[in-house]
Amino acid sequence: MPRGRLITIEGLDGAGKSTLAQVLTGELAARVEQVQLLREPGGVDVSERIRALVKNPALDVHPRTEALLYAAARAQLVHERVAPLLDAGALVLLDRFVDSSLAYQGAGRSLGVEQVRAINRFATGALEPDRTLLLRISPAAGRARQRDRALAPDRLEREDEDFFARIAGAYDELARAEPARIRVIDAEQAPTLVLADALAALADLL
Repeated sequence: MPRGRLITIEGLDGAGKSTLAQVLTGELAARVEQVQLLREPGGVDVSERIRALVKNPALDVHPRTEALLYAAARAQLVHERVAPLLDAGALVLLDRFVDSSLAYQGAGRSLGVEQVRAINRFATGALEPDRTLLLRISPAAGRARQRDRALAPDRLEREDEDFFARIAGAYDELARAEPARIRVIDAEQAPTLVLADALAALADLL
């Protein structure tokens, strides 16, 4: 049986990743036999418990601890769900993956992109996405969308503008380094156009 495909969706908070993931899953289900949408951190019991821990605004989590917790949640998700699904030939759509840690912890927390990459290679068994959709949005626009949701910000969402500027810059650098894998989509355009661009970016895989 041919190996499945791993598609990841990345971007700043407020870029519309979860919205695109839901709509895209429906579109892809009409085109391929088996599609599974998962989120990070989370997707399995252990990882969901880590998600609750790492996002808790009441906790003071050291940046290295944060990076390791995200990697641990990712390791469990890959072991329990992602790898078996890919082995079964499924198309797996992931709302965030390793690039999030490279941008948020590597750049945002100033731990170093290559240092964070190393622990995530270990955590995932060096699993790489077949395609990554990077939803590009300015930090200011992303923050504005978050405010419009009227939800209490989690621990990371409470960070300052410089934090998100570093993350946005890191995502742009990652996209420049791997243009074949990472396809950049303007997340500030209408949702229908975002979906159309996403499908166009995946056409060769489908």
